[in-house]
Amino acid sequence: MVVLWLALGLLESACKSPESNPKAEAPPPLKVQSVQDRNLFEVDHPELFQLTKAVPHTATSALKVTGTVNPDISRNVPVISLASGRVIEINARLGDTVTKGQLLLKVQSADISGAYNDYQQALADEDLARKQFERSKMLYEKGAIAQKDLEVAESAETKAKVTIKTTLEHLRVLAVDPDHPSPIVEIFAPVSGVITDQQVTNAAGVQGLGSPSPFTISDLTHVWIICDVFENDLVDVHLGETADIRLNAYPNRVLTGTISNIGTVLDPNIRSAKVRIEVQNPGLMRPAMFVTAIFHGHQKETRAAIPATAILHLHDRDWVYVPVGGKQFRRVEVVGGDMLPGGMQELTSGIPPGQQVLANALEFQNTVQQ
Repeated sequence: MVVLWLALGLLESACKSPESNPKAEAPPPLKVQSVQDRNLFEVDHPELFQLTKAVPHTATSALKVTGTVNPDISRNVPVISLASGRVIEINARLGDTVTKGQLLLKVQSADISGAYNDYQQALADEDLARKQFERSKMLYEKGAIAQKDLEVAESAETKAKVTIKTTLEHLRVLAVDPDHPSPIVEIFAPVSGVITDQQVTNAAGVQGLGSPSPFTISDLTHVWIICDVFENDLVDVHLGETADIRLNAYPNRVLTGTISNIGTVLDPNIRSAKVRIEVQNPGLMRPAMFVTAIFHGHQKETRAAIPATAILHLHDRDWVYVPVGGKQFRRVEVVGGDMLPGGMQELTSGIPPGQQVLANALEFQNTVQQ
């Protein structure tokens, strides 16, 4: 009996579930970790680093945008072929500099055969008309024919001469010597310049006065700079004013151009207008080159100017170190401007005039990295 009661007790205790503990089921407490400011630096001896003060500098507002070099469309001259046929020789290629009258290509054309055939027939018709007119004139003098018959013969002779002139001019347009005809048409450069487009290859077909033209020659003594100016910056761009052009390939050369057109329709995607600047090419500018166009405004601005050594160029950005008290210095991002006399450089934004900065940013950066 005692054994039965013990078995029932064990069974009852096994069926009972343990009581829940809310504290044990709660999530662990949240641990907040502080992140160190990466632009804040601390040194043991700040007195070893010289400070300088940003001085005020008065300058006019300027807008810098990127652009590309393009040929002046009004100076593009197509090279056309008046005869249809097959190209048998090409003497120039895309990118070559050519002079006026230079041979560019040769075309074998059946049009010359037809034109020369018309010319020979015109000569034969004129010879016959001339003989008939002389015969009619002699018969009229003897009273054998009426005057109207003489006038008909004279008109036929005149028309035959006109036909000869017309067919002869057709041969000359095709650049064919009527005394030495050839089925080969030579095409020469109409102007001097650079071949900026080529639409023909060896053994290709050429359609007389058709499109596209075999070559396009561009006069690159004057080029266009095409750049995009955002809607909010159009206030600084005015027709007829000048703009400075800096070539990425030649950063030390500054050219001057004239704003000749501002697009009347904005790009709906980026809200910008196409601005065209006409520039005289000194021989450095080539189509598709990247440039920086600088538009100068009329509003005077007071900016900060500091020694160029106080600016640190890091990760394609400009930085300066500003003392924040004690042994700490903060790295502040700035936007560098034009170089000034005396090794100074203006800042378009970042710090105000009168702000103290480290005089040698690179030396400080190398020290804190050690």
